Amino acid sequence: MRPQIVLFGDSITQLSFGSGGWGASLADIYSRKVDVVLRGYNGYNTRWALFLLHHIFPLEAAKPPAAVTVFFGANDAALLSGTGKRQHVPLEEYKENLRKIVQHIKNQSPETLIVLITPPPICLEGRREYAWSLYGDKASSVPDRTSEEAGIYAEQCVSVAKELGLPSINLWSKMQETDGWQRKFLSDGLHLTPEGNAVVFKEVVKIFDKAGFSELPFDFPPNQEIDEENPGKTFLQQCSAVKSWHVRSTIRVREQQICFII
Repeated sequence: MRPQIVLFGDSITQLSFGSGGWGASLADIYSRKVDVVLRGYNGYNTRWALFLLHHIFPLEAAKPPAAVTVFFGANDAALLSGTGKRQHVPLEEYKENLRKIVQHIKNQSPETLIVLITPPPICLEGRREYAWSLYGDKASSVPDRTSEEAGIYAEQCVSVAKELGLPSINLWSKMQETDGWQRKFLSDGLHLTPEGNAVVFKEVVKIFDKAGFSELPFDFPPNQEIDEENPGKTFLQQCSAVKSWHVRSTIRVREQQICFII
């Protein structure tokens, strides 16, 4: 069975299998090597995500995922004064919820590589235009999110990752390194354009490749490598190579976690 990468998050994860999405790009680059499993839930925050853990990551699973991305915070950081107030999660609770998510996944498998991803920055103008496109003059004039608030949650997401010895991607900071990020990376002031998805994809692949995913062999041999006289021998060798990678990758993930703890 192929190893699995589970993408766990909110709508930014749910939409990642669309055209140009970062999840679809991961499935493409690891085609025939890894099964990329999408578990993204539109509108969810970390409080609601806790109720999904035993369903998505059952402790009795025979084969836990090799890696998990945890991508929450955009909804947790919604303002209490705006239309997204029902999604708001206080900062300290957000941090504790991230810890609980990580702990549950580690209880399922200590070897699973977990990557925490922060919420992206927010473009207020883009959010206003999006609300107007949906509701016209009935759209609320009060912002539902701000980049400043998202930045506070992003900072604490990175802090939790450091505390737990995990790799993280500070998407909030990374995107703002590019001029014109508001339109280039965000389609509605929050969700990602193809270019924004490419930023996530690039940063996730850096971490996965460091853990050895780029070295993973195909689950079954390419057709041109199959010995037509003795095909069984070819498949036996390939299965041995896959098992060998699993052992090496487990060691590498452990070493990488030690590195992040230091």
